Amino acid sequence: MEVEETKCSSGYGKPPWIFKGSALYQFHLVKAEIARAIIPKEFRLVEAFGYTLGGFFLANYNESPVGTFDELVVIAGIVWNPPTSHAWAARVYVNSDEACSHGRKEFGLPSQVATFSKSIKAMSTRPRRKSDGFLTTTDVGNMDIHVAEINGPVAIGLYDIPVLKMNPLKWMGMGIKMSLPSFSGHTEHKPQLLKYCCQIECRVKPTLPARVLLLLDRKHSSQSQNTELKESSAKSDAGTSVMLSKPILALEFNCLKMQVEPPVVVSKKHG
Repeated sequence: MEVEETKCSSGYGKPPWIFKGSALYQFHLVKAEIARAIIPKEFRLVEAFGYTLGGFFLANYNESPVGTFDELVVIAGIVWNPPTSHAWAARVYVNSDEACSHGRKEFGLPSQVATFSKSIKAMSTRPRRKSDGFLTTTDVGNMDIHVAEINGPVAIGLYDIPVLKMNPLKWMGMGIKMSLPSFSGHTEHKPQLLKYCCQIECRVKPTLPARVLLLLDRKHSSQSQNTELKESSAKSDAGTSVMLSKPILALEFNCLKMQVEPPVVVSKKHG
């Protein structure tokens, strides 16, 4: 495989780029036929029994090159690139114009500006019987995250994600270091195929998977335009089937520090 470095925008400063905050990394079983419709045909999908491993990465960054912002990365599946595997993002939502532009122009990501509305419920003090599992209601609190895509004057409600946050006073999680290699590109902003890597340091612990709800609300003065946008969104939002697929594991990342390396252009096709 041959690669070459891409030029980086000055708005974000020089790489590597550092992001700090917290995140929920949730793994889903995604039907292979759904993932293949999203992932470029030259890749070999990592699958078993008709499924691949997808899901989403929901992060809140309190420090980044462009300040505080939220991000939802919808992961369509895993592709094989010897000697390892890489993830492919079906959709990326951020509530920062600068982060959206950077993702599109530098990484060739399918980034879109969105709003993240959050409502937090206090920790429950009601006890739960041991037979219900190793988590008790005193260990968790609820945070509902409403994600809406911004399309000009229109706010398109996409997902409601009820996140269960484990009490950090109980346990912050186990310290780990990990690498998340990914492919991107094949977009109007970056038609080339790109490869990049995120180096992560954090404290991680298991949590209960979030059951994602699909929202269909539209806010617009014109009913005809409203209908057109609804139909267009249903066709273009490749991440919906991934978000609504079956969750199998959820990990809560605390004290997150993510170092993102600049992407490189992959000049050879993969099988």
